[in-house]
Amino acid sequence: MIKAVIFDMGGVLLRTEDPTPRARLAAQFGLTLRELENLVFSSTSTIRAERGEISDQEHWAWVCAQLGLPPSACQDLQHQFWAGDQLDADLIAFIKSLRPRFKTGLLSNAWTGTRQVVEERYGFLDAFDVVIFSAEVGMRKPEAGIFHHILKQLQVAPYEAIFVDDMLPNIEGAQQVGLHAIHFTHPTTARETIQALLNHHLNRE
Repeated sequence: MIKAVIFDMGGVLLRTEDPTPRARLAAQFGLTLRELENLVFSSTSTIRAERGEISDQEHWAWVCAQLGLPPSACQDLQHQFWAGDQLDADLIAFIKSLRPRFKTGLLSNAWTGTRQVVEERYGFLDAFDVVIFSAEVGMRKPEAGIFHHILKQLQVAPYEAIFVDDMLPNIEGAQQVGLHAIHFTHPTTARETIQALLNHHLNRE
């Protein structure tokens, strides 16, 4: 029986719908878009920030240093980097519709300060019963510990939860813990897959 549905944030709820600002920024530094995104999202500094070992400001300062930018230009860099991101309001509405029949959770590899920024800019965290940002708990996906942590907070067993993420390593990590994992590739497909899985389990009750 499914009792909870857990969602990733970046790449699922918040997506880069317009890559133009980020691509323009990459070209400014003679980088490909992937190289710039790897610098921000996949570096050793990123992992430390996601664990809460360094602050988001320290991570961005490191990124700026790699790009040869002075600290005074770092704020503008961040603004341009996130300029093409949009919240999927329809997916948030779907998540809200799952309650109260199902518990909802948000599990994101995110830096310090993310909770405040998300609340101020988008204000959708009230759609979730439990919100876990990796920097706040010192663990990150795909480590088993962070999955067990949110399951404990939601008071459900692994087999009682669905987990949705766009990153395959995180999907594999969730599956190893025993969750029903759905690889996010498109919002409509994700909603249909979630609903089909929920209906299947409801019909078995």
